[in-house]
Amino acid sequence: MTTDRRAFLARAAACGALASTPFAWPRVSSAAQAQSAPSFNPVPGDWRRFAVTTRVDLQNASGQTLMWLPAPSVQNDWQQSDVGTVTTNGQVTWREDPRYGARMLAVSFAAGEPAPFVELTNRVQTRSRAIDWSAPADATVVLDAQERAFWLAPTELLPTDGVVRQTAQSIVRSADADAVKARKIFDWIVVNTFREPTTKGCGPGDIASMLSNNNLGGKCADINALFVGLCRAAGVPARDVYGVRLAPSAFHYKQLGGNSADLSGAQHCRAEVFLNGRGWVAMDPADVTKVMRHETPEWLRDVNHPVVAPVYKALFGAWEGNWMAWNMAHDVRLPDASGQAVGDPVGFLMYPMAFTNGQFVDQYQPKAFKYVISAQALSA
Repeated sequence: MTTDRRAFLARAAACGALASTPFAWPRVSSAAQAQSAPSFNPVPGDWRRFAVTTRVDLQNASGQTLMWLPAPSVQNDWQQSDVGTVTTNGQVTWREDPRYGARMLAVSFAAGEPAPFVELTNRVQTRSRAIDWSAPADATVVLDAQERAFWLAPTELLPTDGVVRQTAQSIVRSADADAVKARKIFDWIVVNTFREPTTKGCGPGDIASMLSNNNLGGKCADINALFVGLCRAAGVPARDVYGVRLAPSAFHYKQLGGNSADLSGAQHCRAEVFLNGRGWVAMDPADVTKVMRHETPEWLRDVNHPVVAPVYKALFGAWEGNWMAWNMAHDVRLPDASGQAVGDPVGFLMYPMAFTNGQFVDQYQPKAFKYVISAQALSA
């Protein structure tokens, strides 16, 4: 990763808390207001500290055996982390994706090793973030041409032409302000997509197929990827942020937290858009759809429902700090000990990955793969 790329990624991440012009939120119906509504209002505050551990014990290894673990590579005003400590019976190499700077632990094992394992622990501090929509814009907060082009570029899973561009244009229509475009796309996602519990893992994130097949069900890596792709196709810089929930929600939403003792299924992709005058702004329409589908026994299809309304409002501009980001990378090549890529690039790196018996292990099956992610809250 070049020094210039490192610098602009750092600058872009650091300005995420800046704010701009006031934003008018949709009105909640009087019927909804009349009911007792839960609270969901993440605001920047104290840091929360965790020791996050990923442990992989690979079963039935044979021949060349390799593993890759994502490591937190996002450092800014809402997350900080250390390099990490490693225990393994393999050979360790730290790697960094050359385009996005995503850090990963690459481990190779001697042929015939009967029980390959690796354990990575990172100390992480994270906190909630939220835009102050009532604060004035800062005219100095802009992306230069290189940065803007970088976060508008298509990827393998996020094309910006064809059906993606056509859909984006039909949503934003004549809107010219990026904030208005992002709002229109966010609302379109919440209304038209849905959480599909049978989707494996967090979903493949193939947004062109979703639109072409009119199959708009999925999970976070599908729904937030569709949001990001539509924003890019509409000319709004946007990016996915891949991570994992670390703890229960402080606001008692059971769908918006993780069981700290076993986070193996708590991976979660979020999104950001860059708005001039505000910087990188937190977004998460996928979690709105998750609350709508799973928070109560009934599938809640109205954003004005008292359970949904606080989340719908807050997640256009805020995240709760019970989550850790791994990276923002797409089309990631997984290198062997010599640095040569193994297989085709993966769309994103949010799960432990392993290669043995001449093939990749299914990363979406943690019990068969035998990996566990856990988080321990730290006092300091």
